[in-house]
Amino acid sequence: MKTSVILLLLIACVTVSLHAQSTVKTIQKLDQKQESIVIISAFTAKGHMPGLEKALNDGLDAGLTVSEIKEVLVQLYAYAGFPRSLNALGSFMNLLKERKGKGINDNPGTEPSAKPTNIDKLQFGTQMQTRLVGQPVKGELYEFAPAIDQFLKEHLFGDIFGRDNLDWKTRELATISALASLGGVENQLRSHFGVGMYNGLTEAELQGVVAIISSNVGTREGEIASGVLNTVLQNRKPQ
Repeated sequence: MKTSVILLLLIACVTVSLHAQSTVKTIQKLDQKQESIVIISAFTAKGHMPGLEKALNDGLDAGLTVSEIKEVLVQLYAYAGFPRSLNALGSFMNLLKERKGKGINDNPGTEPSAKPTNIDKLQFGTQMQTRLVGQPVKGELYEFAPAIDQFLKEHLFGDIFGRDNLDWKTRELATISALASLGGVENQLRSHFGVGMYNGLTEAELQGVVAIISSNVGTREGEIASGVLNTVLQNRKPQ
């Protein structure tokens, strides 16, 4: 009898251990570069400069190129505003000078290709938006304010997402992290969770983003992001 009880306890312990390992593996699907992009984007959006400086340094050490990090910081002005983006770029510029002074030569990366010249900005931006989302984007809001529709298509999708030195999966990773950190933008976060998955982000990777937000930005932000993601995932299940 005693032997049976001990055996059952051992089986239970192994089961719990395997479940815990499975959970950890699920959360840790982001690689080091992706984790760095999530943290850099979160701290840029929050304006948390001490945390950002460390995240930028860690990102370079993880293998992100100068071009990749600059592109993330430039893109985020569309979501967090010019002041946060400019502050982050200034911090990054100073960090690169400091690292160069220490004899560290960071990989510059690649610059974006030239955009096509045989198509106007609105057409190009509309094409980028449609490819990114998977269908034409229309709605009452854009009819109410046609200017914002034009600005989004020409600038956000044409000028920014049309730059090819970051793939769209990475751009969505940065956008999702920034929105989850800002708070009060659940509608946009919900939309970008869907767009991110359309462009290759997995459920495990998105759960990883939420875990990073919870541990680095705040439990409240993490809980909200988790709730939004769960709703998105539930709605994607076959009815």
